[in-house]
Amino acid sequence: MTGAENLDTATFGTGCFWCTEAIFQQLEGVKKVRSGYSGGKVPNPTYKEICTGTTGHAECIEIVYDPNTISFDELLEVFWQTHDPTTLNRQGNDVGTQYRSVIFYHNQDQKQKAEKYKAELDKSGAFADPIVTEIAPAAVFYVAEDYHQNYYNNNGSQPYCYFVIKPKLEKFNKVFKNKIKK
Repeated sequence: MTGAENLDTATFGTGCFWCTEAIFQQLEGVKKVRSGYSGGKVPNPTYKEICTGTTGHAECIEIVYDPNTISFDELLEVFWQTHDPTTLNRQGNDVGTQYRSVIFYHNQDQKQKAEKYKAELDKSGAFADPIVTEIAPAAVFYVAEDYHQNYYNNNGSQPYCYFVIKPKLEKFNKVFKNKIKK
């Protein structure tokens, strides 16, 4: 493993963090994925508080990755392909501001790439509806409670994992098979 000075961070919200965590954990070059909350006004929020939709936080993941193995552009490609960025404050049955599509950028390069990619996708008509993904500066990231971490790997036989996350992973594995850890 490379030294910490060679690693970078990306923070994405794509609705339920259980699904997103399971996907990004599989990517070659991703060293760590943590589920949590960001972008809100309440310090140290709990999952119960987040679920009310009143804290302003989004469920998101913090990805620590090696940019020599996987680029921010490649992470963005996975981000755009693995959720619906055209639904405001909603992903599937999950509804509320906590489930919004958001990229929390950590530097100007990430901001520019996110904005460029969003504009190009909108212009290309890749999605039937306009992209509503928020692009905002990285805020304090609060790590979610322990039982949310590594959720799919620890709870794969539960109905939500089996019927919601597993099909997303199967689709992801077909589309991004050349980027998955060996």
